[in-house]
Amino acid sequence: MDMSDLQTLPIRIGTRGSKLALAQAEETRAKLIAAHGLSPDDVAIVPITTTGDRVRDRPLAEIGGKGLFTKEIEQALVDGEVDLAVHSLKDMPTVLPHGLAIACVLERADPRDAFISNVARRLVDLPEGAVVGTSSVRRQAQAKRLRPDLQVVPFRGNVGTRLRKLAEGEVAATFLACAGLMRLAMEHEITAPMDPEDMLPAIAQGAICLEIRAGDETVRETIAPLDHAPSHIATTAERAFLGVLDGSCRTPIAGLALLEGGEVVFRGMVLSADGETVLEAERRGPADEAERLGTDAGEEVLSRGGADLLA
Repeated sequence: MDMSDLQTLPIRIGTRGSKLALAQAEETRAKLIAAHGLSPDDVAIVPITTTGDRVRDRPLAEIGGKGLFTKEIEQALVDGEVDLAVHSLKDMPTVLPHGLAIACVLERADPRDAFISNVARRLVDLPEGAVVGTSSVRRQAQAKRLRPDLQVVPFRGNVGTRLRKLAEGEVAATFLACAGLMRLAMEHEITAPMDPEDMLPAIAQGAICLEIRAGDETVRETIAPLDHAPSHIATTAERAFLGVLDGSCRTPIAGLALLEGGEVVFRGMVLSADGETVLEAERRGPADEAERLGTDAGEEVLSRGGADLLA
């Protein structure tokens, strides 16, 4: 597009202020500069503190779940204080505030979970009764599914905090997203990626999305070159699955869609908190039917008793 169409420069990107969030905003900024031949001064990053950043002593499920890392940023977007918002797509509720839209998904990084430990090479190799730290109900349920003997304790904080607690021996192992560690140039911290057959990732894990005001066609066109179609299609299937289940941070829900030869291959799962009950659904179909495939999988899980697990 003709950048003269933009009413004002710089383009203001709203983001959380954590190291990972800022790295994601910087990635977006670099892509915008490259796509439009802008100067560095033409794109500004605006850090915004969210409720999820302020409250660190309790699990997310206890203080409101999804939306805690987006609410204040979305308000700044509504108020015109920023032109677009950068989020980890896995943090986004399936229903957005009125007047906002996800207009772009950047190329997805490795969606897998990273197993991190100083005492074992794999989750299955941990000592009997070992203590594992995670505040993700999804990771907890799948870890208990594989190793019912493990003790799982709450483990919040940013990447650096969690790695420090691990080094100090507070827990024997923890999990982080491979994508986040890669974006922080910390992939050396990964003991082993978790096979999705053993630990299915969070919905949209590894994907960065750009949120805009729904009617802002100028910004929509500006970010259009950054959209990665395969990543957008895959996460559309995953979020459709989540949308049917009306999932929150209180329910272990996982899902992963991959594109194979123009087709979407999706696997979704809902678990009980202890990992003893697992309901799965799989779908394969055309890429242009990604949303329907995810929706169908979600409805299958509900029909097989998923509603009881979600209650």
